[in-house]
Amino acid sequence: MRDRREQAPESQTVTPELLRGWPLPEPSGSKRSRGEVVVVGGALRSPGAALLAGRAALRVGAGRLTLAVGASVAAQVAVALPECGVVPLPETSSGSVRGAGIREAASDLAGADAVLLGPGLDDADETARMLARTARAVGRDTVLVLDAYALGALAGHPRLAGTGARILTPNTEEAARLLDRDADDLDADTVELARRYGATVSCFGRIASPDGRLFSVGSGDPGLGTSGSGDALAGAIAGLAARGADPLQAAIWGTHLHAAAGDSLTAEVGRLGFLASEIVDRLTAELDALS
Repeated sequence: MRDRREQAPESQTVTPELLRGWPLPEPSGSKRSRGEVVVVGGALRSPGAALLAGRAALRVGAGRLTLAVGASVAAQVAVALPECGVVPLPETSSGSVRGAGIREAASDLAGADAVLLGPGLDDADETARMLARTARAVGRDTVLVLDAYALGALAGHPRLAGTGARILTPNTEEAARLLDRDADDLDADTVELARRYGATVSCFGRIASPDGRLFSVGSGDPGLGTSGSGDALAGAIAGLAARGADPLQAAIWGTHLHAAAGDSLTAEVGRLGFLASEIVDRLTAELDALS
């Protein structure tokens, strides 16, 4: 039974006015001044997840992108997204990315402003090994964003991701796994996740900080519940963190842009049927609308 002794704080609604009063760091002309993002994922069966996340990071203004993906798909990924650099990672015989193979990206991780781990990974044990190694390899000021299988690896092991700046982007099923129980009160559960794991958390339109602050954004309509949508969200948050936004600002801005893209596509395309790649491509316009 849920322990209800701690009530969630009242949430603050995220509005365009709030965001305009909390502007993102202003970049200079250099791509390096806009931050370096490394996305780690892209197993043989799901390379598109890393591609979506990486494109989202660029669409919100990150300056430089590296995709660390399975060796068998690295060349195809480089062609599909010519704006990125690629690090081929060793794979298992079934095409999953080996956890120990993250050493191939050690220099990229150490120099990144934000690292997103998870999109397209598909082996729980290998991902757990990779998470521990990645947490040790990133720079002191690097923001580590965890999504998908990386969240499963983190569940029950809050120290596995180290002690630096962390952002978690669970869906409701992943939130339940992190809590080891049903997630049936998103306000309270998101705050509990942030406190338990010492991280900023974005979960289904709720954003919580480790100190207990809670924010909420619009739903973006049911169309956001489509394959790859979570990768788009995680990539947008990582891109904003790379630009210099602190974890809470990156999570709030990224979650708002993701939802706003969904709202815009719903109005133009319909409530269902738009694609995650279309969400990604709409992020820049939604960002510009807040300038």
